[in-house]
Amino acid sequence: MSDEKSAVIEALAPQGRLRVAINYGNTVLAQRGENGEPAGVSAVLARALADELGVEAEFATFDGAGDVFAAIDDDAWRVGFLARDPVRAEKIHFTDPYVIIEGTYLVPEAAPFQEVDELDRGDVRIAVGKGAAYDLYLTRALKHASLVRAATSAAAIELFVERQLDAAAGVRQPLASYAAGHPGYRVLAGHFTAIEQCMAVTKAQASDEVTRYVEDFLSRMKQSGLVKRALAQSGQDETQAAP
Repeated sequence: MSDEKSAVIEALAPQGRLRVAINYGNTVLAQRGENGEPAGVSAVLARALADELGVEAEFATFDGAGDVFAAIDDDAWRVGFLARDPVRAEKIHFTDPYVIIEGTYLVPEAAPFQEVDELDRGDVRIAVGKGAAYDLYLTRALKHASLVRAATSAAAIELFVERQLDAAAGVRQPLASYAAGHPGYRVLAGHFTAIEQCMAVTKAQASDEVTRYVEDFLSRMKQSGLVKRALAQSGQDETQAAP
């Protein structure tokens, strides 16, 4: 075993267990499998990394990205899967993206909005999952509209409906799925941001050796087609895989 690989195992998988954070708040990336174990592209990548290191993948699961980020201080995980954001980058080293997804809005069918930029008005209230990538982005980007935060991204849709807000912000696919099953709602065609989903290593473990190894691992997994296959096998659009 190389010295670099030994250093990676020591940093990320003490006691032979790779501690991985899985966020169920984004169904494009992670789902609960039939056996109760994490499924989806994030879980596939986590298990592939554990196999390559010769260790066991040990999952810490969360309902939202904000919860994943908050758990860093508890040393609850050492490898995760989160959207790149400058606030999170204070405590996390991000790789290049493995998936790129659109952040957009769910609105009532009768709403006057046709473009995402039209919602930044003082009389507009937008539901969002607290701490999600699009919450962080919109907090910086919106000048006039108000954000109403729910505990999770899924709860943001419920909040939007219950309180008759003007829109719910989130990942296109879950929003479109809701609109397809609930007449009276639609998803705007444009997007307010393209969200880069990356592998994440906590800064406490992000030595040059560790980050170089994880970045190389992800590059090889993308080149091998594993990311596209994992997306397709979990019922997601494989074109969301990052180049």
